[in-house]
Amino acid sequence: MQQSNIIIRRRGIMGVRADTGSMPPELRQSVEAMNKAFSDFKAEHTKQLDDIRKGLPSADQTAKVEAISASMDKLQKEIAEAHTKIAASQMNAGEKKLRDAEYTGAFQSHMRSGEIQASLSKGSAEDGGYTTPVEWDRTITDKLVLVSPIRAIASVMSTSKAGFSKLFNMHGTGSGWVGEADARPETNSPKLKPLTFSHGEIYANPSATQQLLDDSEIDIEQWLATEIETEFAKQEGVAFVSGDGNKKPMGLLTYVTGGANAAVHPLGAIALINSGSAAALTSDGIIDLIYGLSSAFAGNARFIMNRNTQGAARKLKDGQGNYLWQPSYVAGQPATLAGYPITEVPDMPNVAANAVPIMFGDFKQGYQIIDRIGIRVLRDPYTNKPYVQFYTTKRVGGGLLNPETLKGLKVSA
Repeated sequence: MQQSNIIIRRRGIMGVRADTGSMPPELRQSVEAMNKAFSDFKAEHTKQLDDIRKGLPSADQTAKVEAISASMDKLQKEIAEAHTKIAASQMNAGEKKLRDAEYTGAFQSHMRSGEIQASLSKGSAEDGGYTTPVEWDRTITDKLVLVSPIRAIASVMSTSKAGFSKLFNMHGTGSGWVGEADARPETNSPKLKPLTFSHGEIYANPSATQQLLDDSEIDIEQWLATEIETEFAKQEGVAFVSGDGNKKPMGLLTYVTGGANAAVHPLGAIALINSGSAAALTSDGIIDLIYGLSSAFAGNARFIMNRNTQGAARKLKDGQGNYLWQPSYVAGQPATLAGYPITEVPDMPNVAANAVPIMFGDFKQGYQIIDRIGIRVLRDPYTNKPYVQFYTTKRVGGGLLNPETLKGLKVSA
């Protein structure tokens, strides 16, 4: 394993410490178990490296390390899920007065029985679709933030237009030195270049029997929101990472050097840093990636990678023998790599030759998500009787905002 001789500025927790006093019991147990598992992992991984250096058989030791690593993956997932629940409870804490109570009630009635009320007419369309109440639309968006990893860290804006264009200043303003009485000829003006973020349409089509809608005490809005958030988050996650822009957003990985959209952005492509190995991660590669980003964007920077890649990064050490990866010890804080937080993005590639399994930077300034205002629902009791289908659509776009705020790690020597 290649190690670095550079001392990293570490913003994360160096020692194994768990501030568990105010945590829920389940979360406290998971954090304590993670502390022990990480301690065991470091000890067994050190033994594994010693056996390899001594030329001793290492199969049994490798199996131990992999078993502990799998256990840590499970614990980290439990902690992440607990963090999500905490964030959700904080997000919707307290009772909120509905901004449009009459329309919300009419919408709920229409979902159950198909009844058309006068107050619902403002959301009607010729095709029988209805724009959902403001509160319901906001609830879906809030939940997507919790379960869609890129949406949670990127810049998100709503627009009422079919598309969105942003102008980029390419500079080019001229200037010159003059004397007191010299003429001042006209100088060059700055150049502007536009970049358009187009929308795609994402849909879900959950169904329920009419009897369930008639007789059940379930909250129809809550049930429908849960069904939709799962499907929307899954589709969005793939598109925000690798979408080709054809009826969907343009994904982050398409903008890296050599990618399909490398020449699209006026400011250029997302630069790539080599990992230092033809088929693996190295600690030097991680350090090069961190310091390859301008200090202007390092303050809010983070890593994105999938779980398999995080497992590989977990074994990396710096020049002093400290593990670069540190688990989450405090509720609401993610695991860190070299002191910077990690956001797990399942749709990122695995570590492989020439792949880009890790990206690093300030994603709030780097990637723009565009929500076309309003989720639309078409209640269809005819197509699949006795089920009532709720054909639900939302228009979403996305694209690179500023390539200078992001860097990618390419697996290459």
